[in-house]
Amino acid sequence: MREGPEKSAGAFRTIKEAADELDVPQHVLRFWETRFTQIRPVKRAGGRRYYRPDDLDLLKGIKHLLHGQGYTIKGAQRVLRERGLRFVQSVGRGEAVAAAPSLQDAEHEAPAADLAPGDGLTAAQRAVLADALADLRACRAALADLRLPPEPIGDA
Repeated sequence: MREGPEKSAGAFRTIKEAADELDVPQHVLRFWETRFTQIRPVKRAGGRRYYRPDDLDLLKGIKHLLHGQGYTIKGAQRVLRERGLRFVQSVGRGEAVAAAPSLQDAEHEAPAADLAPGDGLTAAQRAVLADALADLRACRAALADLRLPPEPIGDA
């Protein structure tokens, strides 16, 4: 492969260049376009995508929310809706920090699967899955506690 000169910061990037810069596969960028309407690369003849610098900042912000902060797709969509495009772009540039999703948000975004009768599971299988789900939620709560800053120790 031929290595060309480094592109300027303001140059458009192909999907391969964008994916390489973000360290994600190209199909992930295509998938994110289906989930985040704010991602709108310029498309040339033949559907070839070109990402502007602002597009890359947005993609970096989305990647940080999903991979760095642990947001779900719905959670990242909510951050975009509530905080705005510019905020997520600033997260992508490292100028702003998005708070980690709260446990309450995670519960709201990922409700327990509907394990009602008629789903092909026996009552015993549903009970096992419900127990496993409870264990996973307890683990998530324990991990969330580890993320909290330690409480200051008072002077004795």
